[in-house]
This record gives sequence, structure tokens and C-alpha cells, in this order.
Amino acid sequence: MRKTFAASAFAWLVSALAVAGILLAAPPAGATGGSAKPPKPNPVIFVHGGSGSGAQFESQAMRFTSNGYPSSHIAVLEYNSSAIGTILPEVLTRLDALIAELKASTGAAQVDLMGHSLGTTVSHAFLATPERAANVAHYVNIDGRTAASPPGGVPTLALWAGAVNRPTPPLIIGATNVTIADQEHVQVATSEESFFEMYLFLQGRAPFTTRVFPQLLPEISGRVTAFPQNTGLDGATLEVWWVDGRTGKRIGHRPWKTFEIGPDGNFGPFRVLYGLSYELAVLRDGAVSINYFYEPFIRSDHLVRLNVADGLSPFIAASDNHVALTVVRFKEFWGDRGAANDVLSIDGTDVINPTTAPSGTVGTASVSFFLFDVGSDGVNNLNTIPFPFGPLGFLTAADLFIPAQPPGTVAVETVPRGDFAAKRKVNVPNTPSTQGRVVIQLNDFEQ
Repeated sequence: MRKTFAASAFAWLVSALAVAGILLAAPPAGATGGSAKPPKPNPVIFVHGGSGSGAQFESQAMRFTSNGYPSSHIAVLEYNSSAIGTILPEVLTRLDALIAELKASTGAAQVDLMGHSLGTTVSHAFLATPERAANVAHYVNIDGRTAASPPGGVPTLALWAGAVNRPTPPLIIGATNVTIADQEHVQVATSEESFFEMYLFLQGRAPFTTRVFPQLLPEISGRVTAFPQNTGLDGATLEVWWVDGRTGKRIGHRPWKTFEIGPDGNFGPFRVLYGLSYELAVLRDGAVSINYFYEPFIRSDHLVRLNVADGLSPFIAASDNHVALTVVRFKEFWGDRGAANDVLSIDGTDVINPTTAPSGTVGTASVSFFLFDVGSDGVNNLNTIPFPFGPLGFLTAADLFIPAQPPGTVAVETVPRGDFAAKRKVNVPNTPSTQGRVVIQLNDFEQ
């Protein structure tokens, strides 16, 4: 038995290496022209928006490294967006320190700054000081503040979401203004089309590819944080499990990796194998586990964010009989666009509709979908959004009874924006909500 297993594992690995060799050697299917010659980049710093984190730059970071940027040249500034009115001076000081650190570590004379939504307010305040603006070579303003001139006189690209209902077209006068058609407020920060414009603006030429280029052994690291404060979840333990992608069940009797989380929230790095499935479980004394399931990692990713929303826990019903499931995708869910609607099917029940997933205004369209049995009554109600999720920006919820019958499986199927060719499925255990909460992180890209 042992010899047979070893031979099968070896054969599988050889096959995987061959496939990965083809993937890594061939030009990506999404190549858009330009040259594969490595750029000479400035470091890039991303400043997120309200209720955000560095995770909104996750896909773009992988696209930048797919085009020759070293991962050491990409950084994010994270802060408590709910308190920005009182902590802005501290945030600007931290941005000073991050720029100084990147200039020292990379030898660059300047950095390129990007702000999204509320992050553009932070960025405009930073660039208003000439001494600070002198450290910035380029600025990318993503669906946020308008201005009568480029902030701080820095060359500026202003990206705008074309699907958001605004009375007048937004502009930064004197900047390169680009509206990305049919995209929402968060999507315009994460999309391929936006990356193309970012790269073209920073490098003066088209990227080699707008896709996320696969690697055989991606390196993963990130943070375990409190939402929305972005503070490290000090004292937590992170377990990394290899799981069977067909069922979501753990393979083996002990975690593959374990990390003790400190005040900074950092974990990793560790290597994964392209195409395999993993569970990242956050454990704390006196609290149910939060079990995160990602689609298989395909490229090194240092912006993994395991955000724990303790403030929402009292509103999520818990029972031995049902599962509490959250699905996150940093591209808004659409339920009122007809043929362009998303499908989010939980064991065959599509929870997307005009009530649960409206679009059209900033903050109304949602990127996080909470699904649980309101009142623990075993009855579904997809015609209202449970309190308090309706008024909360970028969050939505539905009353859905997902039976918990371990060791069963919950099948989550997604069809992004009505594109059935991009349909895919994530399978997770049907863990009772009294024991743990299940979070699925969907890619915000298809390839």
C-alpha cells in the first residue's frame, strides 16, 4: 500500500510539473501586447478605502509580479477606516515611514502611490504637503476624490467606475481620466482593465499580460485581522490544512502549518502546490473557529487577509442544525442586471436577486454575502436583508437554512456576471454554526 501510494504521488507530481512547465513556459493566454522585458519599477503603495484592507490589491499585486515587478516593490497601507476622521495625522505619518522604508530597501528615489475610495482622501491629504509629494513619482486615484488639479502636482491617473450612477462624470482636471465601462466601485480597483491602465500609466507601455501568471509552488503570507480596524488578532492561532477539493474535508489528522498570531497579525510565508485546495482556520479561546476556504492559489500572494468581524457575530444565528456561511468576492455581486446577473448557488439555491444584491450606487452593491438561518427556524427568506446588514456598506445577507449534518458537504457554485463558461464550484464542510463559521474567498477574476 505504501509503495503504491508513493508511486502514485510521484506520478502525479511529475504530471503536475509537466503541466506547470507548459503554463510557465508559454505566453499567457491573456497577453495584451507589449514586451516581457522586466520593468524598472518604482515601489507601489496601495491605500484601501472604507471597510477595506490590502486584500483589494491582491489581484493587482499578482498581475504586477506577473509582469516583472518584484514582490518587495509592492506594499499596502492599512488603517482603521471607521476612525479616519480622528486618526488621519497618524495614518499620514505611517505613510511617511512606509515610503522611507521602501526607498531604503529598494534604492528607489520615489514611489508610486495608489488610493481607492476613502484611500483617495488619505492620498490627497498626503500629497497636499510639497515635501511629501516630492517622494511620489505617480499617483493613481481609484474611484474617489475629484480635484481641480492633480494632487500635489504629481502626474495622476484617475480611474472611475462606469457602472456607478453619478449625476455628473467625475474628473480630476489635468489628470489622465479613464472610466472603466460597466464596472462597480470595488471592481474598478481589482479588474484586469484597471490593471492595464495602471501599468500603461506607470510604465508608458502595455503590460505583457493582464492575467495572473501561474506558478508551481506559490508562496503565501498575510495577516489575521479584526474587521474593520485592520489590527492584528493578537493571541489567535492559524492552522493551515490541506483539504480534498471535492468535499472540503481535511486531509490528515494534524495541520500542515501552524502560526501563532501576534499584535501585527502577520503569518507566513509558506509554500503551497498549484491547483490544490487549502483551509485556513483561525482559532481563539472562547470563540468558534473561523474557517477560510480559498479557490486554489495559482501565484505567490502576500496580501491574504483573514478578516474577523466580531462585531457582526451577535447578529448571526448559531445552532447545531445549520451552517453560517460567508462568501466574499472583491467584485460586486449583481442581482438586478438581467442576463448579466451573478449566480451564487448554495446547494442548488441561488441567493442572488434584486433585493439581496442590488447595484448602481457606491456601497449599495456588496462584496461580502452572509448566509445563515435567521431565528434558527429552518425556513428560507430571500426577500429581505437581515438586520443590520442592509445599511452596512458593501455587505449583504440572506436568511438561508443550510443543514449541518457532518460529515457532509456544502456545494457553492458561482457564475460570474452570467458567464456560464466561467462557472466554478467550491466545496466546504457543513460545519454547525455553533462550532465554526465558514468563509469562502472567491477570486475577483476569471481565467
